[in-house]
Amino acid sequence: MHTIKYNNKEYKIPFDLDLQIDKDKVIEVPNRFSGEKASLPWFAVAVYDLIMGAEQFNDYETMQQGLDWFRQYFPKQYMVLLD
Repeated sequence: MHTIKYNNKEYKIPFDLDLQIDKDKVIEVPNRFSGEKASLPWFAVAVYDLIMGAEQFNDYETMQQGLDWFRQYFPKQYMVLLD
């Protein structure tokens, strides 16, 4: 488990991800059904992508871990992208 410091807050990443990217990067992610967008820091996009991949492979345990993480750290973005 990695811990990321972002905007003076710590985020515990529940997965082993390659997190070597621009530390200040924010990415607009569209909801795959509605097109509504949410802004996420780069590491949250990595978790989002993992959730989407886990869904494709019916890996519901990994998917649930990611969803729980989003609800904890990014509830507004969760409601836009994953609810």
